[in-house]
Amino acid sequence: MIIGLNKITIRRPDDWHLHVRNDYLLKLVLPYTSSIFGRAMIMPNLLPPITNIKSAINYRNKILSLLPKNHKFIPLMTCYLTESSNPNEIELGFNTGVFAAVKLYPQSSTTNSSYGIKNITSVNKVLERLQKIGMPLLIHCEITDINVDIFDREAYFIEKIMQPLRKRFPELKIVMEHISTKEAVEYVNSSDNKIAATITPHHLMLNRNDLLTNYINPHFYCFPIIKSKLHQQALREAVSKGNPNFFLGTDSAPHFRCTKENKCGHAGIFNAPTALLAYATVFEELNAIKYFESFCSENGARFYDLSLNKEKITLIRKRCEIKKTINLFPYDLVPFLAGKTLNWSIKD
Repeated sequence: MIIGLNKITIRRPDDWHLHVRNDYLLKLVLPYTSSIFGRAMIMPNLLPPITNIKSAINYRNKILSLLPKNHKFIPLMTCYLTESSNPNEIELGFNTGVFAAVKLYPQSSTTNSSYGIKNITSVNKVLERLQKIGMPLLIHCEITDINVDIFDREAYFIEKIMQPLRKRFPELKIVMEHISTKEAVEYVNSSDNKIAATITPHHLMLNRNDLLTNYINPHFYCFPIIKSKLHQQALREAVSKGNPNFFLGTDSAPHFRCTKENKCGHAGIFNAPTALLAYATVFEELNAIKYFESFCSENGARFYDLSLNKEKITLIRKRCEIKKTINLFPYDLVPFLAGKTLNWSIKD
């Protein structure tokens, strides 16, 4: 990494949690990731979900076919875990390089999670196989019990699901996705190197006052929901300490504006165009730029036993005005921090 007053050069980063959707939306949003990131862990919650080798190959091929010609980008595919998943299919997908990881969604926890897991013990055979072959499990760490407050679902999940799960499968590699609470930070900090977590730019930059004060901002609505300032500060402290078990995962999750600004607005923040600049802003605010490259470009690759990217990317201190919208109505998108100005730009 090269750090100057007005320039930061790092290895090309990777995004370890990304939604690129499908069809027209995929074509629209993909270049915002592939122009910046070397690799991304592609989430499988399409309709129908990516649950087998064939559907993963087809989805990967579609992504690759839509890449701009000058973009060097590798989509890493995940397998959507269901209660009927076949351990042999998953192992074959992993051994042949089709699947990089398995994704566990608690049923009804987020977008297109109706196929997810209702009873964690129902997938014990799959988890045993993952532990045996060293295949990572990525978890959306939220309880979906309607009796649990939405702001407490992550902490409750850690207590009721994660802790017993770790006792049953102590060697299973687990990534706690898009953590949002002090409890999750403490859990990762107290765990061994089999446990890691991704942290989004929006959970670092926002707290629930940003979501709910004066008016409800639908473009800050996501799962897990933005928490209080106490939890935001815990996340910011986590990235400022250089713990290698935390790494970049944008959870960029695009929805067209018409489905966000809606009486039943969809959860998800489209941050692919602004994520790296947002992370740089946070790390500078925390006087932690020395950990910026490791968080963005090294920690995740090492956790997944992958080589580091050789290409570099440079950020320069130049005001960057974030567009208010991308594309044309009615299929327009509102990017994270729309209308704001950041102090960093990506050098062409």
